[in-house]
Amino acid sequence: MKKHFILLNFILFLALSCVSSQSTKDQSNEPELIWFEDFDGAGLNQGDWNLQTGTGSEYGLTGWGNNELQYYTGRKENVYLENGFLIIEARRENYEGQNYTSGRITTKGKKDWKYGVFEIRAKLTKTQGIWPAIWMLPTTNEYGGWPRSGEIDIMEQLGHQPDTVYGTVHFGNSFNDRSHISGKVWKSEGSYSDDFHIYKIEWSENKISWYVDEQLYHEISKENIEPYNWPFDQDFHLLLNVAVGGNWPGYPDESTILPQRMLIDYIKVYQTQ
Repeated sequence: MKKHFILLNFILFLALSCVSSQSTKDQSNEPELIWFEDFDGAGLNQGDWNLQTGTGSEYGLTGWGNNELQYYTGRKENVYLENGFLIIEARRENYEGQNYTSGRITTKGKKDWKYGVFEIRAKLTKTQGIWPAIWMLPTTNEYGGWPRSGEIDIMEQLGHQPDTVYGTVHFGNSFNDRSHISGKVWKSEGSYSDDFHIYKIEWSENKISWYVDEQLYHEISKENIEPYNWPFDQDFHLLLNVAVGGNWPGYPDESTILPQRMLIDYIKVYQTQ
């Protein structure tokens, strides 16, 4: 009887050890918060952010490659913190030969990631010809220049469609041999400019998923872009900007109301350790 009792206790110990081990393993696979930007300071953290300025011609991309109209500045009129929000403001004004100004910031070379969960709480714009975006580009272009090394658009909105947001990836072999896969989600009432919403992607080795307010609305996997190469296996960085005009959103007209502002409440980045 004593031997049976000892054997039973030993079996129970092994069973509990396995459960504990599995529980620890499951917990270790949970994504951990590795970066939290809440914009609560007096100004942008220069250790994390770059102000990108100009018309794009400085990078060989006049109009930023999309025939955009704005001049991105580093002025506080266009990029500033207020009441715990990052504000990127597009304005109608003459500046450096352009009729519009706005802001564009990046984390390139300061905060770069390969895979993870990226969550941004933001309030968007609402007028013709304005194009706010939260997106990612490769930091070192491991496969060559755009689009070979890819682009991940976490959120894009066309100002004349304030009830709709898009999530997209771009890829291809060259500028003339390129493609993209896009998904969209829309509100049945109101618009994404009425209040803050949470825009999120989950990016893993072979898949990217898009969410708004935890609603999954788009997903792509490695197989979806064949025969093109899957370039989303390298470090990417974040970009936040509000463009004025462009091939996709169209251009400001007599109905356009400026200034327009994109507000960012916070950015969270999670990774599995």
